Amino acid sequence: MEHAEYVAETSEEIVRFAGLVANADLDAPVPSCPEWDLGKLTRHSGSVHRWVAHVISTRATERVPPREVDLALPAQRTGLPAWLAAGASPLRAALATDPATAVWTWGEGGTVGWWARRMLHETTLHRMDAQLALGLEPEVAPALAFDGIEEFLANLPAFALDNIKGLVSGQSLHLHATDGPGEWTIELTDEGFTWAPEHGKATVALRGPLTELLLLVYGRRRPHDTDRFDSFGDLAVADRWLSATQL
Repeated sequence: MEHAEYVAETSEEIVRFAGLVANADLDAPVPSCPEWDLGKLTRHSGSVHRWVAHVISTRATERVPPREVDLALPAQRTGLPAWLAAGASPLRAALATDPATAVWTWGEGGTVGWWARRMLHETTLHRMDAQLALGLEPEVAPALAFDGIEEFLANLPAFALDNIKGLVSGQSLHLHATDGPGEWTIELTDEGFTWAPEHGKATVALRGPLTELLLLVYGRRRPHDTDRFDSFGDLAVADRWLSATQL
C-alpha cells in the first residue's frame, strides 16, 4: 500500500469504529481483550491516536510518555465514541506528511511512514475487537489482512524476541491463506526466529482465510478451531508461538 492509502484508510477505520460503539453499551465486555469493556477499548484507541499525533507533530526523537499528552477526554463516558471520531482529523493531519520524516517509533523504522502503517493495523484490529464484543463477525479486506500479517511479523522482534528465544529451536510454522495470495513460513532459531513470505514444510501448518489468519496471529483466534482453520502437524507448536508473541 502507498503512504496516502494508509493515511486515508486509518481515518476511515476510526470513523467505522466510532460508528460501531456510538449507540452500544460501553460496559459490554470485550472477549478478545478480557480486562476491557467497550468503553476502555474506545478510550485506549482514541488515546493512542492522540499520542501518535503528538509524537509526529512535535517530531519527537525519543519516546514521549503518554501521560504528558493532553488527551482532552470527555467529561462523561458516554462521550467516548464522539471523542474517538474527533481524533481522526488531527491524526490524519499529522500522518499526511513526507513518510520519510524522522520520528521516534517503538519498532524498527523511525519514520512517519512506519506510524501510518502501524495506526491502520492498530485501529483495524481494535475495530474488529469491538465487532467481537457486539456479537458481529469481524471483517477486513483480504489485502489489508495480508499487509497486517506482514506488519505484525516485521515488528515482532521489537516486543517479543526474548519470549521467542525461549521456544524450541528448529521448529517451524507455516500459514497459508485460502482466499488469496498469502503464505508465510516462520523458523525458530537460537537467536529468535526468521520468516519469509513463501511456501515451506513446517512442524505445524495452518490454512484459512486471510482475515482469520490475521486474527490468529493477534491471538483473537485459536489454532484448534476446526471451523476456521485446517491444521497439519503439531498444534502445540502453534500454541507456544501464540503465547510468546502477543502484545
